[in-house]
This record gives sequence, structure tokens and C-alpha cells, in this order.
Amino acid sequence: MNKEMIVSSNGHQTMVAILEDDQVSEVFIERERQRGIVGNVYKGRVSKVLPGMQSAFVDVGLERDGFLYVSDVVDTMEEFERLESGEDENGDEEPERRGGPQAKIEELIREGQDIIVQVAKEPLGTKGARLTSHVTMAGRFLVFMPTVDHVGVSRKIESREERARLRGIVREFREQHGFTGGVIIRTAAAGRPPEDITADLEYFQRIWAEVRQRADSVRPPAVIYRELGLVNKLLRDLLSSDYSVIRLDDPQDYQQAKELVQRLMPSMVGRVKLYQKPFPIFEEYGVQQEIEKALRSKVWLKSGGYIVVNQTEALVAIDVNTGRYVGKKNGRLEDTIVKTNLEAVREIVRQIRLRDLGGIIVLDFIDMEEKKNRQKVLQAVEQELKKDRSPSKAVAVSDFGLIIITRKRVKQSLERTLTEPCPYCSGSGVIKSSATICYEILDEVRKIGPELNGAGVVLRVNPEIARALQEEESGVLRELRETIRKEVTLRPDHLLHHEQFDVMAR
Repeated sequence: MNKEMIVSSNGHQTMVAILEDDQVSEVFIERERQRGIVGNVYKGRVSKVLPGMQSAFVDVGLERDGFLYVSDVVDTMEEFERLESGEDENGDEEPERRGGPQAKIEELIREGQDIIVQVAKEPLGTKGARLTSHVTMAGRFLVFMPTVDHVGVSRKIESREERARLRGIVREFREQHGFTGGVIIRTAAAGRPPEDITADLEYFQRIWAEVRQRADSVRPPAVIYRELGLVNKLLRDLLSSDYSVIRLDDPQDYQQAKELVQRLMPSMVGRVKLYQKPFPIFEEYGVQQEIEKALRSKVWLKSGGYIVVNQTEALVAIDVNTGRYVGKKNGRLEDTIVKTNLEAVREIVRQIRLRDLGGIIVLDFIDMEEKKNRQKVLQAVEQELKKDRSPSKAVAVSDFGLIIITRKRVKQSLERTLTEPCPYCSGSGVIKSSATICYEILDEVRKIGPELNGAGVVLRVNPEIARALQEEESGVLRELRETIRKEVTLRPDHLLHHEQFDVMAR
């Protein structure tokens, strides 16, 4: 698969698009005023301990207190699983654990206590940030965990000799330099020379010393370590020979990217390019158009079918429809349905990655009668999800075509990053119909009629409601006059919300 990284920066925000075979598959956004905080380390203060929920709130200086579960104090290995799916320690030593599996939150921390925590999940909606007291820092080839004393190796490195070699390099460095803390050796370390591994270890040793020094010198709440900027973080985590080019439109970002690539993969420095055309880079490579499409609920498929994506607070629902696709002239209906569903699978997974949808995702495929076809669609979903870096799992829960995907959610989706709820409909997506408002006006006038003392009525309404009362709902206006036996005057006001109206005595 040919990959490209396209970076657009304007001084206020940085946007990065990943193209796979010329198709936009992922988009990342970082705004200077709303810079992501996952990976940041804070010196916080425990504001409340909740024994009933086995959790605590920690003030780290954000708008809302962060949330710390007891498992994030006790289980020291969860951080790495959050960091990199499928890579975990596979040694015979157990990392040191604080408190043990039966430990209670009130035994581990107390209200008012200062504590060092790291953000594991961004604040989402009304929820504060998810925190962990076991810090992890990612390097190119290693993951550093200062709260444990353990050396693990990624399961994806299968060679016993290579695992032993890498473990030996780390242990030798630890003994020679008095290095404390745990290390997980990432898949990217396979085959790398010792100096690449020790470079990460030296970096971790220096950074953690600075973090500890700052923690000792500041009062909580305070940030004591910031995760790398978006471009540097993506290059650190994603850079591979699969990328044919990395294009940046900002000279400063371009220079920094070249320096980082030179350190990480010198052979790829020539693939870092500065984009200098006057036309916006995202327009040039079709990224902006894909972002615009990703903000709409309906996505058309090439065959003429389409999918509908609806996000709610609790889950995401994705529905598949045949649309304009009617299949071959003499084909079976089941074949048409299966073809549409299989085409939808590829687009659904792309949209999940592009929109960065997470949590519970319900896929409602078109009903299929044959079990082998339902299985074929499930296998296609599982195969496409292998392209996704976020941990995810698909389960069939219906004999007709319902599949549930659970996908790790770390940050806001693309829609919630780029949009805000409509101030007119308050985010519901609907408003009351004109007829409904007319009938509500009728009910209100009937209710206050006895208090009018024979006076006429002035109705201050939205212009659309005034039009409806004079045309298709003229019967309502006639009934209003009969109810009060006086004149009813309409006063259109474009400043009024569609659903607002005032009934005033004249």
C-alpha cells in the first residue's frame, strides 16, 4: 500500500491527512488554543475520593476535574495496551504492582493528596479527562514506564534470539547507567542496532529527570510534561518505508520534520517535501473535499447505494441502503444485497477511521437470508479493521445483518472537533413544524381568552408562522377570531425563533 502524509499549517492549527493509495483514510487536527492533552503529565491534587465508585476526581488545572479509576492506580500494564494495540510484554517476570488486585481506592490515595497523573483520554462532552497514575512515554523503539521495574518485548517480535538480544541491550544499559523504571520494546525495534535502542533510553532518562525536578518545584495543579506536537508525534509513531512522500506547506514544520526524519530514518529524508504552490495543499490533494463529505450524514457508494452515519452521545449508528443500485438485469435480490453490503464495508471502515468514531458502533446492513453471506460480510468487516491502528473488535449480533464494533475512543471525533451544535435546533437536528406552532398558538389563546376582557390580540410570530396562518393554516386564524370575538393582528418578526411566539392584548 502506497501512503502519503499531507501536512497543512496556518499558525493557528495544524492538520495532517494520511492518504492510502490516493484515498484519504485518516485526518488529525491540532489547534494551538485547544491543543490535545493526551500524554501530558500533571502534578494534580485529589479533590474527591469516591469509595462507592472506586474512583477519584483529580484537579489538574483543566475546566473539569479528571477521573481516576482504581484500576489506573493498581494495574501498571494497562498504559501500554492503551498505547499500542497488540503489543505487550511477554516475559516470565511480573511487573511490580502497587496495592494488589484487591486494593481499594481509599487505601491508595486520599483527598487533598498531591499526585502525578497522565491524561489517557481527552475530555469528551461533559466528561472530564481520564487519568492514570502510571506514566508512559513513547519513543521510536521503546515505551518507558517509570512506575514499574520490568523489561518486556512486543509479542509481534517472534524470534527468540531477537527478543533476547533486545532485552539484553536494555538490561545492560540499565546496569551501567543506573536507569530505573520499566521498558517495553516495541515492534519497530526488531533488527535495529544497539545505538538506536540506547538513544531512546538516554532520552527517557533525561526527560524523566526533568519531569521529577519540575514536579518538586511547582504547586499543583500544573503541567510538568507536554506530549510532542502533532507532526512530530505522528512521524515518531507512523513513519515507515510505506510512505512515499511527506508534504508540508510550512517552512518551519518542514525543517523540523526533516531533522526528525534524519534522526529516525535517514534513508527517508529525501521523501520530505516542502509544498510551495499558491493553491492550498488540502485542496490540491483532495483532502478538503473528503473532510466536507465526512461532516455529512449520507455517504454515497460507487454502485449507487449509500450509508447513513448518525452520532449520538451513547453510540454511533451506521445504516446501509441500496439507494439507486438495482443489481444486474437477471440477478438475484440476495446477490444485489450482498454486493451492496460488501461495498459498504470498505467505506464504513474508512469513514470510521476518517471521522475517528469510537465507543460502540452499530452497523445495520441490509438483511441477508443466507448465513454464508452474513458470515462473508462479518469477515470483510474484520479484514478491513486490520487497517485500523485503534484497537477494535467486531461481533455479529443478528441473523439479519446487525454487527457491533467496539473501537477505542481517545479523542473527539472529527465532527465534534470541526462543528458545534446548531443554535437554532439546539443540536436535535429538527424543529417543530409550522402546523404544530399554529396549533400551540390556538391552545394558548384559548387558555388566556377569559383574561383578555374583550380586548383584541396581537400575535408576534416568526414570518414563516405568519405565512402559514394566512395560507395553509388559515382555519386556525379564523378560529382564533371566533374564540376571542375580536380582531387578531399578525406581527411578523424575523428576530423570533421559528418556535417562539408572543400573544399580546391590544
